[in-house]
Amino acid sequence: QNMVMSFRVSDLQMLLGFVGRSKSGLKHELVTRALQLVQFDCSPEVFKKIKELYETRYNKKSSEVAPAAAHRAETVALHSSYERGSAVPRTLPAASIDYPALYGKYLNGLGRLPPKVATKPEVRLVKLPFYTTLDELLKPTELVPQNNEKLQESPCIFALTPRQVELIRNSRELQPGVKSVQVVLRICYTDTSSPQEDQYPPNIAVKVNHSYCSVPGYYPSNKPGVEPKRPCRPINLTHLMYLSAATNRITVTWGNYGKSYSVGLYLVRQMTSAELLQRLKTIGIKHPELCKALVKEKLRLDPDSEIATTGVRVSLICPLVKMRLSVPCRAETCAHLQCFDAVFYLQMNEKKPTWMCPVCDKPAPYDQLIIDGLLSKILTECEDADEIEYLVDGSWCPIRAEKERSCSPQCPILVLGDGFSSSSSAPGSSDVNGLLPTPNGTGENGKAPADVVDLTLDSSSSEEDEEEDEEEDDDDEGPQPKRRCSYEKGLVSAC
Repeated sequence: QNMVMSFRVSDLQMLLGFVGRSKSGLKHELVTRALQLVQFDCSPEVFKKIKELYETRYNKKSSEVAPAAAHRAETVALHSSYERGSAVPRTLPAASIDYPALYGKYLNGLGRLPPKVATKPEVRLVKLPFYTTLDELLKPTELVPQNNEKLQESPCIFALTPRQVELIRNSRELQPGVKSVQVVLRICYTDTSSPQEDQYPPNIAVKVNHSYCSVPGYYPSNKPGVEPKRPCRPINLTHLMYLSAATNRITVTWGNYGKSYSVGLYLVRQMTSAELLQRLKTIGIKHPELCKALVKEKLRLDPDSEIATTGVRVSLICPLVKMRLSVPCRAETCAHLQCFDAVFYLQMNEKKPTWMCPVCDKPAPYDQLIIDGLLSKILTECEDADEIEYLVDGSWCPIRAEKERSCSPQCPILVLGDGFSSSSSAPGSSDVNGLLPTPNGTGENGKAPADVVDLTLDSSSSEEDEEEDEEEDDDDEGPQPKRRCSYEKGLVSAC
């Protein structure tokens, strides 16, 4: 790096031309490209070319150059164009060596030229559905304490390339002041056994250039006795950075309490839930026939049932929002056939990422989600039911809620004739007007009501009245079951 910093424009152009990089631009742009080459792609051939150019310039042997470059720690000459675009070089004192030299390759003053042979596995971070990685600005690097203090600071210096700056400036805005292309800081445990999720160290604070960056706070818990949780997400640094060839200085303040953490810097494109939904609709639909075969297998091999299962019910209501499904979705790892709505599931995880299935409470990450093609078809064909039943042959039938029938108690029946005539002597019959029933066929003071004869009727009606009077005498011996009157017309419920 010190060799490259001492090169003239012609030396820089020869080095960049040797590796096929662009040779055009001002000197500070050439230095930027050359230092990036040293940081990220310093092969033995490139290192040999750098030494060759260095020897040519100073007429020294290569055996004399290497020790001088390795032990030159008094000063580190940094071109001031990294800071403010000036043409006057600036010298940092030896005490500032802890700041990594150029482009965020190192933290905590670690080694300058890394060996090409990996000495141990690297820390990996899990892929985040809402972030697409465009460039890796700083590989996950361990935060190393510099002293015995509990509060530590780890600085990092890096610069963006013109292409990266252009990507950020030309990206769309997710909301005012927030670009979709971002530089984010990710922190995790230093564990190489598996991809790590984001995890903040205690007392974390992030300073970008001269301003502190906001870090997600704690979510209060609604349950008594449960400590608040902090959502650990990538920290967006873009709004505080210099979008130019100038260097950016990032300082991570963290609490040293025994656990080891690593940090990485990435250029990412943030996605929205609508974009993830569209991608899922493009590549994540499972064919109806495959879903039908899964139904058959589920009913044939149900281990939780001691008897043969003839069908399984599936609700068409989303368990998340209690609304009818629009895009039925579930994880391929889920054992159930019940689906949830992909639209609301993605929106929920966009705000608070948990990626847990709302049906079985097991992990349902984005890359394992599928859209149920069979249930999507059923939703279009069955619009008047909120539940269906899958049968053993893979077919289905709707389950409609039966409407409650209004069952009113049986009421006495009034008999309306051509006039006001009625069988007033019968038990439970009506009064003269045919409106109010008299219990047990009795009138006032417990006396039998007087016979009423309609003179407009013929003699046959009088005979029928006499027959009914005889039946009343028989009723004195005991209660008789009620019988309908012989009139066929004008039956009206008394209710």
